[in-house]
Amino acid sequence: MFASKPGPKVIFYKEAFDDAEDSEEMEEEIPVVVCAAAGRMGAAMAAINSIYSNTDANVLFYVVGLRNTLSHIRKWIEHSKLREIKFKIVEFNPMVLKGKIRPDTARPELLQPLNFVRFYLPLLIHKHEKVIYLDDDVIVQGDIQELYDTKLMLGHAAAFSDDCDLPSTHEMVRSAGMQNTYMGFLDYRKKAIKDLGISPGTCSFNPGVIVANMTEWKHQRITKQLEKWMQRNVAENLYSSSLGGGVATSPMLIVFYGKHSHINPLWHIRHLGWSADARYSEHFLQEAKLLHWNGRHKPWDFPSVHPDLWESWFIPDPSGKFKLNRGGS
Repeated sequence: MFASKPGPKVIFYKEAFDDAEDSEEMEEEIPVVVCAAAGRMGAAMAAINSIYSNTDANVLFYVVGLRNTLSHIRKWIEHSKLREIKFKIVEFNPMVLKGKIRPDTARPELLQPLNFVRFYLPLLIHKHEKVIYLDDDVIVQGDIQELYDTKLMLGHAAAFSDDCDLPSTHEMVRSAGMQNTYMGFLDYRKKAIKDLGISPGTCSFNPGVIVANMTEWKHQRITKQLEKWMQRNVAENLYSSSLGGGVATSPMLIVFYGKHSHINPLWHIRHLGWSADARYSEHFLQEAKLLHWNGRHKPWDFPSVHPDLWESWFIPDPSGKFKLNRGGS
């Protein structure tokens, strides 16, 4: 069963429907999209486990992978406590990205095809008006229903969490040398960027947590707009991973500038992966609804901060392929 817009390119293949049946309850389902990449699949499973364990809501997980990982995803879910979840396994065809990604040696991991799944949500989601997208390196401590209930303003296709919205994170940003304005993501020496008329000091947002309205997304042709800026970057080098945000964040900052709603800041406490030393207070982390280890220092690897908060939700790989790196242990 294939899902695509008219044209020659097939984007997504629904490999499995499992318990996700058509029913009168469809409107009550909360669709959550999580990507499961080879080499970091344990992250997706921990994220899914944390969501499922902290809600009574009717969650439907769309677990997205590349073709060579689909059987691994299925085995991990079906041979662990996750067998109880409602899920669809979905293949992403990276050919859709051909000619749209500029090779970048600074942070090649950011060019991983699944980083761009969030650009193509309407090609994946057909029966839901509202969708949650989450990066794999998150842990959800709150009830996902609360995030799903985020209000999107009229005419907005998505809601994000602004990078300047929580004073408690400002010290972390400063200590790790991170950028939280558009200047950290876009090359303001380029005419195409200057012509946008966006002040370089404008606060950026992080698209690792998205609440999206599919009707508005399609109506505004968001995917086409994002692809346009990807192609322009290939030709003009308008942004790069040597800047703060890499190649998936920058086009979203452009397309959604001044046209997005806001997620409660406690639903996206981020920067946990930017430093192996800078830590948040335990009290602050307990208050957080969602933790995001964006950055190089992932909680399944070494060194990292607050790995215990992540590992409490980790489910060991039944196949034994994915292993935690705890540094000499």
